[in-house]
Amino acid sequence: MGRLQNGEWQDVWYDTKSTGGKFERTTTKFRNWITPDGRPGPTGEGGFEAESGRYHLFVSYACPWAHRALIFRALKGLDAHIDVSIVHPEMLSDGWEFRTDFAGATGDRLFGLPFLRDIYTRADPKISGRVTVPVLWDKQRDTIVSNESAEIIRMLNGAFDEITGNRDDYWPEALRDGIEEVNERVYHTVNNGVYKAGFATSQEAYDEAVEDLFDSLDWLEARLSENRYLMGDRITEADWRLFTTLIRFDTVYHGHFKCNRAKLVEYPNLWGYTRELYQWPGVAPTVHFGHITHHYHYSHETINPHRIVPIGPDLDLMAPHGRDEIGARDAA
Repeated sequence: MGRLQNGEWQDVWYDTKSTGGKFERTTTKFRNWITPDGRPGPTGEGGFEAESGRYHLFVSYACPWAHRALIFRALKGLDAHIDVSIVHPEMLSDGWEFRTDFAGATGDRLFGLPFLRDIYTRADPKISGRVTVPVLWDKQRDTIVSNESAEIIRMLNGAFDEITGNRDDYWPEALRDGIEEVNERVYHTVNNGVYKAGFATSQEAYDEAVEDLFDSLDWLEARLSENRYLMGDRITEADWRLFTTLIRFDTVYHGHFKCNRAKLVEYPNLWGYTRELYQWPGVAPTVHFGHITHHYHYSHETINPHRIVPIGPDLDLMAPHGRDEIGARDAA
């Protein structure tokens, strides 16, 4: 994972020496919003009106942040309205690449460029920062709308409703305060917590991260013993944000990132919940374990210097999830 400095590529890893061995994620650079009428969103500038065929997503099947965007594209019926390019799962000295020599990797379907960084410099030739996915691109204005996944999923949640007729709402106004509270803890201790553990370069940083992670997994297990979803009987963005970490947990985070106090399959409620979300219409096709397993184990040379990609685990994600009983019990 390199970075751009004034538009020039640098193959440099995150600096954990200056943070006492802690991994600190950098902030995103593009924060515009697609809105139904093109008015400005909460951040950035206006002029990004929701239109069919105008926007393009650059994503990785391996990345949990990009996976959020793919899920919302599927949930909201946007596959025919927003096309997509899938990067190669290997992220090496050139960062994310548009090679096609791996099943599911599409290349750059928009410009035919070799690297994701070329998309960034097309938008801003002098940009400085990390080159991350997802990237939401505006074909009409020839620029990046956003590379902040948390905001992209909210755009996809509501901006295109008049076009698709799909009014499923995963960010309901009445639940927003509660969703934000859950998102805050899940982001810092679970979504990013697995990375804090996996990329830690001191025992103290690892111990802190992994303790916070499993405290939160215990909290989530208890919460889901009483509620079908994180906010009760209604599925929301909080569930989908958590899901993209859970679906990767036993495959990569448990071993590769040393998050091995327990496996996800050992949490009855979390494991059933993960299976239910995986079985949700349109979601399973967004999950590509080949990309997930290969990316993490092949790309992180500091963690896995021989780049040996493991064979398992073998997870039965289509087994009955049993979550209907939670909903039925609560309704009674």
